[in-house]
Amino acid sequence: MGGMTKPPPARYRTTNWSAYNAALRKRGSLLIWLDREMMWLAPHEGRPGRPPVFSEGAIQFCLSIKVLFKLPLRQTAGMVASLLRMAGLDWPVPDCSTLCRRQKSLAVDIPYRRANGLLNLLVDSTGIKFLGDGEWQARKHGTQGRRQWRKVHLAMDMATSGIRAVEFTPSRDGDSPVLPDLLEQIPDDEPIDTVTADGAYDTRCCHTAIIERQATAIIPIRKNRRPWKEDGPVAVARNDILRATRHFGRDIWKRWTGYHLRSRVEAKMRCLKAFGERIAARDPDRQTDEVHIRTALMNRFSALGTAEIARVA
Repeated sequence: MGGMTKPPPARYRTTNWSAYNAALRKRGSLLIWLDREMMWLAPHEGRPGRPPVFSEGAIQFCLSIKVLFKLPLRQTAGMVASLLRMAGLDWPVPDCSTLCRRQKSLAVDIPYRRANGLLNLLVDSTGIKFLGDGEWQARKHGTQGRRQWRKVHLAMDMATSGIRAVEFTPSRDGDSPVLPDLLEQIPDDEPIDTVTADGAYDTRCCHTAIIERQATAIIPIRKNRRPWKEDGPVAVARNDILRATRHFGRDIWKRWTGYHLRSRVEAKMRCLKAFGERIAARDPDRQTDEVHIRTALMNRFSALGTAEIARVA
């Protein structure tokens, strides 16, 4: 008698190739990032001191070109000047010193599309370097100095694939303490249905933040964890997950709750690093703005069109 045969792997196909192909072509357009109706020069607000020359939108556009094409600041100013000439706009261009100074305090506008129904969030984090040798140099000559890195925490909308919340923390900080800060970035008038995260978020802090938003946690409980004392709704909800995974098994629980959809936010992390494996800025405030600009670019890409994938039976 032979052993049990392994079921064939699932197959998927993209159902909107025509629209997705057109969206990918739009992502390569140079002028798609430029809004001719935008306010390029900063309005005079009557505050004491020298007023800024360029608006927040103008600085974000220039820094977006810098991140998108991985350019130094001086080359960024040159490319922006070329784009303005191509668009037939006689606008001044900020120099490299202005871009460097304004990046430190820039409030990046991250556009997003709001889902029609309830919001389902996928949460994950990853590390990104900002100092140290590259992989080849470290392997060939050894590590010459400290390789410093920080952590990026994202909360993604499952329906639109847009990033709804982002946090940038030192590498020593854990994942779970950041979840309440991510949920605070979601407007209070927008109901959240589910929050999906890995087992590192199985803490009272995370479950409390999710319950306070009247949402359901989809967080697997590790095998060696014990039930909590049911002294409130937080412990009851968490223990329900533990009982379900023990009764049905972790694999069935993951398929039943849709936990495997968390792989989408992991793919979004790879998109974040497609702009560069390391951050160019060294100042923490400028590093945060660079991560926010990457997030704004990814949301803009998603707004142009995403792939619709269906499982083939």
